[in-house]
Amino acid sequence: MDVKPILLVLLMIRPAQATTADYDYGGIPLRINRLRGDPSVLSLWGRIEPGWFRSVNPQVCPAECDCPIQWPSAIYCDQRGRHQLPASLPPRTQYLFLQRNNISDIGANAFSNSTHLRWLLLDHNQLVNDQVAHSAFSKLSYLEILFMNHNNLTEIPTGLPDGLRQLRLAHNQIQKISPRAFQNLQNLTLLLLQGNQLKVIGDEDFTGLLSLNLLDLSQNHLEEFPKHLPPAVQQLYLSNNSLRSLGDESLHGFHSLRYLRLGYNRLHSSGLSAGAFNLSSLVELDLSYNQLTSTPTVPTTLQYLYLEVNLIHEFNVSSFCRADGTTDYSRLRILRMEGNRMAHHQLPPDWVMCLRVIHRIYI
Repeated sequence: MDVKPILLVLLMIRPAQATTADYDYGGIPLRINRLRGDPSVLSLWGRIEPGWFRSVNPQVCPAECDCPIQWPSAIYCDQRGRHQLPASLPPRTQYLFLQRNNISDIGANAFSNSTHLRWLLLDHNQLVNDQVAHSAFSKLSYLEILFMNHNNLTEIPTGLPDGLRQLRLAHNQIQKISPRAFQNLQNLTLLLLQGNQLKVIGDEDFTGLLSLNLLDLSQNHLEEFPKHLPPAVQQLYLSNNSLRSLGDESLHGFHSLRYLRLGYNRLHSSGLSAGAFNLSSLVELDLSYNQLTSTPTVPTTLQYLYLEVNLIHEFNVSSFCRADGTTDYSRLRILRMEGNRMAHHQLPPDWVMCLRVIHRIYI
């Protein structure tokens, strides 16, 4: 059998502390549909000099806002030190940028004249729940994307429209999710809740999220792996919590899960059951910066495994391959193990036969 050359990379690093990045838009890029006329920038500051563009109908452009002719349905009111929403918005408004202001309240009729909004960006303001009217967003039947990262919310906003596809609530002060808070959001595909104060996920907290593709619960205070998560999730991020263990049933029912991030937790090898990651759909698994002492058992279909900065001193081939044979081998392509308690000469001699399609090993 021909064996492809493998790059074995030796790295010396020191354990690092988890850092919290200050992402403006929740850390997940926003896809732009140019054919529909989506703006290609989320702010004009530092990108386009005001004197270089003409406004669309400047007589109806709200004060202290910009209405560039390049995107006739967009209004940029970001970074203006505003304490209130614009008093009146043109009915044509589909994209409204209000991030980095001092807005603290949203009234029931705040968007009554702009019911065709598709995007609404309210990141980096001073919003609190009791000053956001229950019906503030309910009439926005075209709203697809709502950004409320970096505010002072303690709960999920109510009265959200059922056509919403992205809800970004990262870096608030949300401590709990009311049961069925998302029950009408069957079209939601992305939910960002990282950087909040969640400790427990209830059985009905995510009821109704039938289409959710990406769920980010990282940088919270979770001590147990959440139960009853949306089964359609393909990307699940739980880094920077306090998880200690995963059982055989933790990922039961996640038949579509492809990317799982569990870095910067308190996971021990004794707390990981042999079947914890028994998912043939799983492509990428991040277990870096934990307290593992041996390589965990992963599916043979896994392609990317990150184990850097643990306490691993034992490399088990059986973690990657279940039996000897020509058809039983790992599909792993990248394996990162730098910052552990192993050197390359401690790899067992039969690892090459098991990891026969691997491209890179970092150790």
